[in-house]
Parts: sequence; C-alpha cells; structure tokens
Amino acid sequence: MAKVEAQNKSFSILIGIIVLFGLIILSSAGVVEGQNKFGSAQFYLVHQILFGLLPGLALYLILSRIKYTHWRHFSLAILLGALGLMVLVLVPSLGVVANGAQRWLALGPISFQPSEFLKLGMIIYLSAWLSRKDSKMKDWSYSTAPFFVILGFVGLLLVLQPDMGTLGMILIIALAMYFSAGAKMSQIFMVLLVLSILAAVLIYLQPYQWDRITSFANPGSDIQGKSYHIRQAIISIGSGGIFGVGFGKSTQKINFLPEPVGDSIFAVLVEELGLIGGGALILLFLALMVKIIKIAKRAPDSFSQLFVIGVGVWIIGQAFINIGAISGLIPLTGIPLPLVSYGGTSLVSLLAALGIVNNVARYAK
Repeated sequence: MAKVEAQNKSFSILIGIIVLFGLIILSSAGVVEGQNKFGSAQFYLVHQILFGLLPGLALYLILSRIKYTHWRHFSLAILLGALGLMVLVLVPSLGVVANGAQRWLALGPISFQPSEFLKLGMIIYLSAWLSRKDSKMKDWSYSTAPFFVILGFVGLLLVLQPDMGTLGMILIIALAMYFSAGAKMSQIFMVLLVLSILAAVLIYLQPYQWDRITSFANPGSDIQGKSYHIRQAIISIGSGGIFGVGFGKSTQKINFLPEPVGDSIFAVLVEELGLIGGGALILLFLALMVKIIKIAKRAPDSFSQLFVIGVGVWIIGQAFINIGAISGLIPLTGIPLPLVSYGGTSLVSLLAALGIVNNVARYAK
C-alpha cells in the first residue's frame, strides 16, 4: 500500500511540474498579446490560474478519491451531456465565433470549449462500451459498425464548427482504444481505409487544410500567406539555439508568431530556453508516458485499462503532434500543447482525466 501511495505521489508531482512549467512559459509568451488585447501583460497567466488551474486542481484531487468504477455506470449520460454541449455551440445566440470557427459556448459570464470535455466523455464511454464487447469485438455488427456510427455523429458536430484538429485527435484516441480492446487487424484496416477516404473529402471541402499540407511540403512558398505560421515558428525555434536567448526575451512573440500562447507556445519556449528547455519538456512528457503505461499494465480491469490508454494517447499523442507540427516535422494541425498551452477548458478536462487515472492506480494489481 505504501508503494502504491508513493507511486501516486510521484505521478502527481510529475503532473505538477509539467503544469508549473507551462505557467512559467505562459507568463512570458503572453505578455505582448495580453498587453495589446486586454491592457494587462499577465492577463493570460492570471486567467489560466483562475479558470484552469484552480478548478482543474480541485477536480484532480476530488476524482483521485472517487472510485473509477462509478464513471462506467454513468458513461452514456456523460457522453450525451458532452454531445448536448456540442450541439448548443451551434446555436447562434450561445455559440461564440472566433477566427472563423464557432467552437466556444457562452453561458452568462462563462465561456468554454465543449470539445475538450467531449474528449473525456468519449474516452469514458468507449472504455465502458468496448470493455463490454470482449469476445464480440471481432464481430463487425457488434463492434465496427456501431463504432462508425458513434464517430460519425461526433465527427459531424466537429466538422460543423469546424474543429478538424479536435476531430483528428478524437479519431486517433478512438482507434487506439479500439485496437487495444482486441479488434482484428482486418477491422483496423477497414476503419483506416474509411477514415482516409473521409479525410480526403474533408480536405477537399476545407481548402485551408490543403494549404497546411502544401505549406508543410514547401514552407518557403507564400511566406506571407499560407506558410507564414510555420515559417515564423521555425525562425523562432532556430533563434533559440542550444541555450536560448533568455527567459522573456523572445522577439518572435512580438507580433510575428501567431498564437504564441496557444499552438505556438513550444516555439516561444525553445526560442527563450533553447533546445535544452524544449528537450526538458519533451523528457517530462516521456516520463509521464512511462508512468501512464505502467498504470495501464497494472489496471484492475478492462474498463480502467482502456480508460488509462485513452487518456495516455490523448495527452502524449497531442503533445507530440503539437511539437512535431510547430517544429515543421508534420503539417500544422491547430492542436494545443496539453497542460502547457493557454486554455482553461483544456487544463480542467486534462486534470480531471488525470485525477481518474490516479484513482485507477490506487487499485492497481
């Protein structure tokens, strides 16, 4: 028991270090934009603490103490609640439009992004649903067809916003959980084939997605247009060198680098703290991945194991997709860096998910 408690404590400390790392770099990355937009250099930091860290920390502590099995019983209600919020986003009087997308929901003085809660709701529901299938997982009618129905409805809601980055992340999470639940390779291949066709159609319908691919293939083309973002990110990362230009001394965040507190925060980090700072954050995410893998291996049942796998793919997958995209290794995705990028809803949902993972670890075999 003492060993389990020690492991849980180290898990919580590791999460705390990553979150603290994020707050520190956010305090620098957001000073210019915060001053220009809100008249306060530390607007983003204060907002992240008040509406992200504090409620997220409270949920982490509470959910760490509530036995994980309860969420299995309410999985459908949780998913339906998350989908209901997604539908409300599309209501003109409630949904908030920003940068050409309607992804935020305003309820009185509170605004948040329901798609972040949808990720958690999907993981809980898929964990419950797939863990019940067991031997039926290899049957098309019992597993693959309903799997497409669920993803199809979720995908439709995200396309209407549009939020292709979140859609892509949910598909990756769902596929990883589907594979882990025991689906046959032929079923996985069929799912990948269908998703590839749908991806091609969506790219055709959303030209900006194709622009991201062409700018990735040739970042030197149209540097003031479709390649501007990745070009500025690469300049920012390249300027940092090994040791960085110094904390708070990034020049790229001064009206050059788009989304310095969001998708591009890793570029600001590397510019200011160098490859050493960027490498340190990557090592922290790798350490978290190892912790989550260990918890998944020792999970007491299939529901908890699938849940931990889903959360692990969500956080680690999203982290390395963001880092890879902003470093020019893969096309830009619009996916933020988990636990680091600005976004109260994201931080709250991630800490809530990790609180449940912590609880699973308490019952490890």
